Amino acid sequence: MASPGSGFWPFGAEEGSAAAETPGTDLLPTCNGEITTMSFLQDVVDILLQYVVKSFDRSTKVIDFHYPNELLQEYNWELADQPQTLEEILLNCRTTLKYAIKTGHPRYFNQLSTGLDMVGLAADWLTSAANTNIYPEDSGCWVSVGGAISNMYAMLIARFKMFPEVKEKGMAAIPRLVAFTSEHSHFSVKKGAAALGIGTDSVILIRCDERGKMIPSDLERRIVEAKQKGFVPFLVSATAGTTVYGAFDPLIAIADICKKYKVWMHVDGAWGGGLLMSRKHKWKLNGIERANSVTWNPHKMMGVPLQCSALLVREEGLMQSCNQMHASYLFQQDKHYDLSYDTGDKALQCGRHVDVFKLWLMWRAKGTTGFEAQIDKCLELAEYLYNKIKNREGYEMVFDGKPQHTNVCFWYIPPSLRGMEESEERTSRLMKVAPVIKARMMEYGTTMVSYQPLGDKVNFFRMVISNPAATHQDIDFLIDEIERLGQDL
Repeated sequence: MASPGSGFWPFGAEEGSAAAETPGTDLLPTCNGEITTMSFLQDVVDILLQYVVKSFDRSTKVIDFHYPNELLQEYNWELADQPQTLEEILLNCRTTLKYAIKTGHPRYFNQLSTGLDMVGLAADWLTSAANTNIYPEDSGCWVSVGGAISNMYAMLIARFKMFPEVKEKGMAAIPRLVAFTSEHSHFSVKKGAAALGIGTDSVILIRCDERGKMIPSDLERRIVEAKQKGFVPFLVSATAGTTVYGAFDPLIAIADICKKYKVWMHVDGAWGGGLLMSRKHKWKLNGIERANSVTWNPHKMMGVPLQCSALLVREEGLMQSCNQMHASYLFQQDKHYDLSYDTGDKALQCGRHVDVFKLWLMWRAKGTTGFEAQIDKCLELAEYLYNKIKNREGYEMVFDGKPQHTNVCFWYIPPSLRGMEESEERTSRLMKVAPVIKARMMEYGTTMVSYQPLGDKVNFFRMVISNPAATHQDIDFLIDEIERLGQDL
């Protein structure tokens, strides 16, 4: 039984029962709980609205950084047998948001998914209130839980297309399969191979040029080599917008090779797929229309709240054939409505949040032209940053030429290293610069931008812009802040 003042309905309580009428069971669905429920939810909404407004206030911190052990010591996070009061629950809400990273802040540049769209937020609240389930919308598209899962689904469907018997008999019944992807591709391609029993050793990495684009001649060479060894090439995963460099693989040339060798062509457009909304930039994805499947993450460049990812499959009905299990206790064939709407059997998941509603409602609110303007602005800001630092003292670009996407990759060279010739000592010291500046950014809470090594290149900053709230002034601030925080290194 709940303690007095609790906001929780005791398990097993029914309307009119003694438990439901016990003092302290204040919220719906208890009898006469409407007033308390509305008051509690209004308090929650007030907390959320204050957080939303602060997220766009440049005078507030991007993050109020504390080490995990400090938070563990400062607050009681333990779960208890007895319920908390509603006042304590509201305090938990405030505390959680106090230490959350403000990913909608105009100076948060750390991840590919940034920003906070008001219509998308409203849609997310609405779908949570409805708390209903969704199945895929049509036979050629599935709204997944993320780009990594979409990429794995593409691999699953490509394997089924070539060897449908694998569904019943497993991997032992088919030849050794191999997949191909660029050395700059997302790790989820290998993870998908591991999860599906294909194995990470069966994912062959194709060389990239200096801008991070897959080299088609190397792809063809490796396909021929694999066939000569008796392996069966079944999938090529090209990338439209790599995670670090923002590179777009040459899709037309890759499509020609896939057609020549009868291999499934998948395009991971999780990061770059949004550029299709822009008449100015969509040429970068020329050839994507020839793909057998495409991953697309509206929760990245299009700013839909996490999470919202889609897998598009060219061949109608293939996803259904690959995954359906004919569970008659869920997917009855004698329902009173059109069964074409009952498409849940084509997915691995059963319970699903209605993520697509966020995209739909935002599209209604913005129109295609609104998304286009948003994406064009982010790419213009990236070019602005590139032009500001390409010849600026203390900066070195990781690769030559302006970026294709919003990824701007660079080293900050502190004054102590600027006159030093290339050497192991310089490389070793340069490797430590970006991590220290990033740590100081977080401690001050002023901004956040990602860094990483890649190949033989030591840690460098990877700036990405997907937040339409960012401005030229925010880019200027970032440059000044990097220099302020790194000048003594």
